[in-house]
Amino acid sequence: MVRGLLRPKPGIGRKGGLQSTSADSRLLSTAMRDTSGVLRSLQATTPMKFGVLNALPKEVSGTHDYTATNGAAPTNGAAPVDDGSLAGHESLEALLEKYLPEKELEQAIRVLHGYNQGKRVGTLPIDENVASTAAALDMDLKAYQFTAAEEEMREPRTVVMGLVQNSIDVPTTEPFKVQKQSLIDKIEKICDMAGESGVQILCLQEAWNMPFAFCTREKRWCEFAEDLETGASMLKIKELAKKWDMVIVTTILERDDVHSSTVWNTAVVVGHNGNVIGKHRKNHIPRVNDFNESTYYMEGNTGHPVFETKYAKIGVNICYGRHHTLNWMGFGLNGAEIVFNPSATVGELSEPMWAIEARNAAINNTYFVGAINRVGTETFENEFTSGDEKPAHHDFGHFYGSSYVASPDASRTPALARNKDGLMIVECDLNIIQQVRDRWGIQMTGRHDMYAKLLARYIQHDFEPQIIRDPQL
Repeated sequence: MVRGLLRPKPGIGRKGGLQSTSADSRLLSTAMRDTSGVLRSLQATTPMKFGVLNALPKEVSGTHDYTATNGAAPTNGAAPVDDGSLAGHESLEALLEKYLPEKELEQAIRVLHGYNQGKRVGTLPIDENVASTAAALDMDLKAYQFTAAEEEMREPRTVVMGLVQNSIDVPTTEPFKVQKQSLIDKIEKICDMAGESGVQILCLQEAWNMPFAFCTREKRWCEFAEDLETGASMLKIKELAKKWDMVIVTTILERDDVHSSTVWNTAVVVGHNGNVIGKHRKNHIPRVNDFNESTYYMEGNTGHPVFETKYAKIGVNICYGRHHTLNWMGFGLNGAEIVFNPSATVGELSEPMWAIEARNAAINNTYFVGAINRVGTETFENEFTSGDEKPAHHDFGHFYGSSYVASPDASRTPALARNKDGLMIVECDLNIIQQVRDRWGIQMTGRHDMYAKLLARYIQHDFEPQIIRDPQL
């Protein structure tokens, strides 16, 4: 029996899906209306604090307009305009569930999320104590289950994974030690919730233990970098992994003291005994809009490692690597059963891609994918520019959360909230990987020899594309 998961959770949502501790969207809208006057009154008296603004930016006469959640208020006198939700709803699924009748909703979810074993991805009961903690922390908490077909010669091989999305809580002007410790304390609570729920492999979001300050280009944020054995957040993660017999994937700024204290964006896989199994450094570094992260670190040098843990073989495709098809393939070729994609991306830039890329990777490579995105809007004291002709601003935009798990059979879970910290618990039967490979033959029919020849030619300086020109042109 998996610990924690089989305790009943009261109040499962209608239609057997979308389990959550989130408040009803109508109550949220009412609360927003009730607090908007208070926020407007603060504008004239409260100086700007730079930290979490749980809002989408809106251009107003060349400036950004925000709704503050940390007691701060805009300095431009404009009214708050958004709470980071999707038209007042925490997710696309919540929006559809409110407005679509039962029959139409079922078909919409079938097309959007696929079916697992001929039906919508199932839900799991949630430990009552964990549900209470999540409610107290105003967190989104969901639990789902992927099943495989029953086999005659193999027993089910189930593993419980967890995904964590989180915001920062302390203004970015506070001392770095205060900011970092606040996040360590928050993640400790969430890891304990995951452990109590029976999670065996937990993945945290990209750079969870610091503000996502890479937009600023200010080098002082390198102070958050740490050694992967002795850093403050690493010590806590190792402690929690051992406490709960849980594998934890944590992403940090790694300080590589052996190589002149170079900084890397690194995923560290901590084993169930609290030991560091290994690391993977981010392969692809974005240079788009505010995400010009090469100011801090360059492309990684660890290839596509797959880590054999007590529970499953896992890979980690960090953030921007999800846009590169061959990057996903690399982890599959090395035998990954689950690939996590810890990310930090904002709505204006990438949201239409988000629901597609991890699901495509799961299908194309026949493994499970855990897609994790940061949540909240983080602001910084000094304005910065993007190099894309936008006015100088204090923030990236809204990190839209929406973390989910995709299965190799083309099904996926609903998403976590777009505007709340969240924990998703997913039980999956890894037997489905071989079942899908036998059915579709994607790996078997791949022409890797042909691809290898094309790539070998492509990287040569005298490469010529294979183009057959119409002789009539």
